[in-house]
Amino acid sequence: MRLNADFTQRIVIRPGDTPWQASPSPGVTRRMLDRVGDEAARATSLVRYAPGSVFPEHAHPDGEEILVLDGVFTDERGEHGPGTYLRNPDGSRHAPRSAGGCTLFVKLRQFQPGDSESVRIDTHAADWRPGLVPGLRVMSLHSFGTQHTALVDWAPGTVFQPHTHWGGEEILVLSGQFEDEYGVYPAGSWLRSPHLSQHAPRAPLGARILVKTGHLDADFLRRWAA
Repeated sequence: MRLNADFTQRIVIRPGDTPWQASPSPGVTRRMLDRVGDEAARATSLVRYAPGSVFPEHAHPDGEEILVLDGVFTDERGEHGPGTYLRNPDGSRHAPRSAGGCTLFVKLRQFQPGDSESVRIDTHAADWRPGLVPGLRVMSLHSFGTQHTALVDWAPGTVFQPHTHWGGEEILVLSGQFEDEYGVYPAGSWLRSPHLSQHAPRAPLGARILVKTGHLDADFLRRWAA
C-alpha cells in the first residue's frame, strides 16, 4: 500500500476526511494518514482502542512514536494517560492494551539510524519554554540528528514569521485552530509540508500543536521516493 507516499507533496487531512478502518486486532481501528507498506509499514496513523482491546505482542523495527490523545494506553511499561509521549526504539517489544479505551497518534518505522533512546514524558508535568515570538510556548519532546519533536502552544492572536522547512514539517492540531496562508485547520487536522516548503502560520483563536521537523530531507526522499 502507498498512501500519501509522495513526500514532495503537501498533504492536509482534516477531521472526517478519512474513515476509521479495522486493524488485524478486534476492537483496534485506525485512520491512516500516510503509509508505505502493508501491515509491516512505514506509517503515520490515528489509532483507536475500544474498551478492553488488546494488540498482540510485537516488535518495533525502526522505532515507534506515540502521543496519547485520550483515554489510558497500557503496556509493560505501565499506564499512559492523555498527553503521554512515548518513543519505543528499534528492538523493543510490547503487548499494548486499553481497559477503558484510548486514542493515539502513532508513527512507525521513522527513527533515524542510531536513535535508540526510550522516552516517556507526561506533557502535563513537563516544562514549557518561551518561543521565538510573543504568545508562543514550546515543550521539547525529543531531538536526534536532524529530527525534532515538540508541543507548541499558541496564545490567541499569535503570528509567526514566514519560514522555510528544512527537512519538512509535520503538524497535528491538538486543540484550537491553526492557520496559514493556505487554509484553516481545526483540532484533529494533520498537515505534512515537504522539504524546503514555506509558510507564515498564525493562530487567531489560539491552538496547541504537535510538531515534527527535519525528518523529510533529501536523503529520506531518495529512500522513499514514490
